[in-house]
Amino acid sequence: MRRRTLLKAAAVGMTAALPRFSIAQPANTRVLRFVPQANLTLLDPIITTAAVTANHAWMVWDTLFGVNAAQQPKAQMAEGYSVSDDGRTYTIRLRDGLKWHDGEPVRAQDCAASLARWAARDTFGQTVAKVVDTWGAADDRTIKVTLKQPFPLLIEAIAKPDAQIAFMMPERVAKTDPFKAITEIVGSGPYRFVMDQFVAGSSAAWAKFDGYVPRQEPPEWTSGGKIAHFERIEWKIIPDAATASAALQNGEVDWYEQVQADLVPLLKRSSDITFAASNPQGYVAGLRFNHLHPPFNDVRMRRAVLTAVKQADYMGAITGNDPSEWRVCKSQFPCGTTYGTEMSLPVQQGDLETAKKLIKESGYSGQKAVIINPTDFATIGPLGDITYDMFQKLGINTEMVATDWGSVVQRRASKEPVEKGGWSVFHTWFTGGFIINPVVSAPFRGQGAAGWFGWYDNPKIEALTQEWLDAKDEEGRKKVAAAIQQENYQQVPTVTLGQFQIPTAYRRSLAGRVDCGNPVFWNIRRV
Repeated sequence: MRRRTLLKAAAVGMTAALPRFSIAQPANTRVLRFVPQANLTLLDPIITTAAVTANHAWMVWDTLFGVNAAQQPKAQMAEGYSVSDDGRTYTIRLRDGLKWHDGEPVRAQDCAASLARWAARDTFGQTVAKVVDTWGAADDRTIKVTLKQPFPLLIEAIAKPDAQIAFMMPERVAKTDPFKAITEIVGSGPYRFVMDQFVAGSSAAWAKFDGYVPRQEPPEWTSGGKIAHFERIEWKIIPDAATASAALQNGEVDWYEQVQADLVPLLKRSSDITFAASNPQGYVAGLRFNHLHPPFNDVRMRRAVLTAVKQADYMGAITGNDPSEWRVCKSQFPCGTTYGTEMSLPVQQGDLETAKKLIKESGYSGQKAVIINPTDFATIGPLGDITYDMFQKLGINTEMVATDWGSVVQRRASKEPVEKGGWSVFHTWFTGGFIINPVVSAPFRGQGAAGWFGWYDNPKIEALTQEWLDAKDEEGRKKVAAAIQQENYQQVPTVTLGQFQIPTAYRRSLAGRVDCGNPVFWNIRRV
């Protein structure tokens, strides 16, 4: 289905001068220097949904299928595929000339193992895995997937571009326990990761892979010809937004992935800098609960927070109060999309008094709520600050653990109670594609221990998701999606905090940037 652009990017007010800060010599024609949204700490794209890890992964690994702007699957590493008459056997033929970064040929056996590992962790993949009999290979160039029953959305699942993506890895790497990080970063993508130059919290580098053979079609989203015009990609980790903006203004970096709202007007004064929406699908901010431990294992406490939240407070904090950058969206799916119907319930209106009554009725007895919150992520950190203030007003015993985003990403994987290094709440944002429909929407699926961080367990949601998959037409799917949303607004796995856009900025000397849900480094070149 075509996914509409959620919000357009726009400028916000600010007049202060940017400081000057030299991090390197001006970029040359062979190197692209980039400031990512956050620190890169996890290198394995299968064990995390962190967008910064996926952005790294798109350079290193490739996928069997990509998607175009309409989110339709297109062959990528695959030459094509066929389906048996009974819908239970898929054969996927690899295109010729595919090589791993170590020089070995890509084989169907590698891809079968990669699909199995991906399916153990990804939300959509876990749904697919329930009907897969074998992820196998007919020969070195032919992947053979056999199913227990037909699953018409198999190729769409493998092609999806958001969150835990079905990246292909060598068999020896793909056989790593899906709940443990890989230790060998070897892919077949247009760039190879330069491991010995990786300094977490400072910098990372990728070198052009001369053995990559791009497709001949024009690039579109994650499909088509991935041509590497730069010999080297360098990421500079710059937590301070003003410093990062100054580096872009001074030509010390070429591209700043996500510009803090109050710095946009000053950068727009420069004729050397251009802006775009960092993700055409937009973003939805979210507050995620830990469902395993007090106090938010009690649904009454979660309902109290849902009642107390006021989306305008959160959105204003991360967009510089520019109304053109955000909108209220009381839906678990992005507003403006097929299933993005807003709920007509008395929630998310900032009603602190009613929330206090709900907390009292829950029998809350002062259990500590730990918010893990990044100080180096301008479009996430303020969300935690607002929640902390709200919890204080509600009388919730709250501890704020302020740290870097990489540490948040690592700590949110812990299932321990707060006394043993666990957590109660974290904040993040979701791309529109990450929560576009019931089956992919990890923050609202009820998969329990096998699901997304927070481990929301709701068999009813899983049964409804299967109904959505089995529905015969779009009208039927809409009815099921509405029932899913109604149940989730009662059980509150995650609280949406509003819908917004984040601008990206880059030097006008760059051309060919691919419009995509992630910053991708193919096709872009210096002119």
